[in-house]
Amino acid sequence: MWDNPRELNTIAMVLTTLAVLAIGWSAASWIARRPAFDFREVVVQTKLERTNAAHLEAVIRDELKGTFFTMNLDRARAALGKVPWVRRVTLRRQWPHRLEVSIEEHVALARWNDAALVNTQGQVFSAAYKEPLPRFVGPDGTAPDLTRRYHEWGVALASLHLAVDEVRLSARGAWHVHVTGEDGGLDVELGRDDPDTAIARFIDIYQRTVGALARAGTRVEQIDLRYRNGFSARVPAFRERPQKKAA
Repeated sequence: MWDNPRELNTIAMVLTTLAVLAIGWSAASWIARRPAFDFREVVVQTKLERTNAAHLEAVIRDELKGTFFTMNLDRARAALGKVPWVRRVTLRRQWPHRLEVSIEEHVALARWNDAALVNTQGQVFSAAYKEPLPRFVGPDGTAPDLTRRYHEWGVALASLHLAVDEVRLSARGAWHVHVTGEDGGLDVELGRDDPDTAIARFIDIYQRTVGALARAGTRVEQIDLRYRNGFSARVPAFRERPQKKAA
């Protein structure tokens, strides 16, 4: 090889090119980190309904590092996403010194296991919220399923002027809802096999049973639909009459 001028020239050209590229890369990296390219304006373009603006500003000041060229946008989005009520963050760089921040906030739908909240997409998140909300209770990872059932059953029960204020799913897969209407609250046991069919059956029998009793002044406290060919009802004021003894 050392006796071949062509090969030596090729090697020299490759080494020279690599050296030039390395120098260029180093120079570009040095320039990109210069204070001249620091962000001088960070603009939150979204009107914040629940997110604490002071908390968000503190995270922006403390966590968003780098210049126009060097800021790690994924890391910045992750840092802002930890602020309560922030669901999604969009960052946009505007040359030369401006960073635009758009925030999508969580919309609270229900309380989750008395420890967190569920948004309208079925995602669990942590935030302080004092206003009344429906209650979801279920194993970890089931919030999307409870959210879907809540929406579907809520629409179906609206025809009876009933609102769902609690949905529960047991560890064994049994469904339970609590509904409220003009006549008060009612617990409905749906069972494990086919809760959608149980809800449909409840709607079908309601006016002829629970509704009729309510119109007559008798309140039903619980309906159990876990029977194949019927249901049971619990009436708080009902007392079974003792049987008369034969003479």
